[in-house]
Amino acid sequence: MAENPYVVLGVKQGAPLAEVRKAYRKLAKEFHPDKNPNNKAAEEKFKKISASFAFLDDEARKAKFDGGEIDADGNPKFAGFGGGGFGGSRGGADPFGPGGPFAGMNAGGRARSGTTGYGSPEFEDFFGDLFGANVRGQQRRATPQAKGQDLSAKIQIETIDAILGAKKRISVLGQDIDVTIPIGVENGQTLRLKTKGQKGQGGGPAGDLLVQVAIAPDARYRIEGKDIHTDLKITLLEALAGGKVELVTPSSIVALTLKPNSNSGQVLRLKGRGIAKKEGAGDLFVHLMISLPDGDNAELLNLIELWGRKNEAPKGRE
Repeated sequence: MAENPYVVLGVKQGAPLAEVRKAYRKLAKEFHPDKNPNNKAAEEKFKKISASFAFLDDEARKAKFDGGEIDADGNPKFAGFGGGGFGGSRGGADPFGPGGPFAGMNAGGRARSGTTGYGSPEFEDFFGDLFGANVRGQQRRATPQAKGQDLSAKIQIETIDAILGAKKRISVLGQDIDVTIPIGVENGQTLRLKTKGQKGQGGGPAGDLLVQVAIAPDARYRIEGKDIHTDLKITLLEALAGGKVELVTPSSIVALTLKPNSNSGQVLRLKGRGIAKKEGAGDLFVHLMISLPDGDNAELLNLIELWGRKNEAPKGRE
């Protein structure tokens, strides 16, 4: 005996036809053979829900079934044999076979070769709506959809923005667009903003916006890969005596320890203080530069001359 069509479609007994059709559409999309290739279980499920829907979509037959006059095979309740069922025979006949509601169509909703029947027009409309098939079960030609044209733009950012990342806004064809500057972006790098280009035709996707980045020169920081280089001016006293000096880094202020007798050109390395990329942070390299005070340094010059007479020339200078 065939299964209760309401149970197969997952709706309550006696549900109105509109609810039955809605349930069928949902299940047909899920189990259609085109979406489940080489899946026998899905194909069998699709046959069952199609047959159940075909049974209930006949208003006269639905009314008799709801009233208890016939069973799920379409047989009169008082009869012990005979009856048509779905396909004119008892016991769950093939709804796609001769005499069935989908006669002339295969399990995919397409016409079988060598046949002239296509089921009822309403069923064919269902397949057309769900799977793009025309009344002959063939694939409809979709409206041409063209992707929109990609657009190009340029943006100049500060070095600090390249180090820390930033949010910038540019105007393209009169439209303001927010651009996310990633940490560690490189000079000349192109950022792709998807779907921010021209709109597509025929409902096609929009193109992309390609933004080329230019990093303005900076007097404080220089970028080399994921490393940062900076110059630190120190006094003659700090160079000679050593001690703690403040250093402004891109993200904070740190106390830097100088060793006594530090020289101009000496480079100190601060690990992990460079650009924080995903593969690991770079380092910050500090180049020391002894800076003499402005103004009259006669007294300082005398002291250095006196000191110079007592000391030999620096090593390496003849």
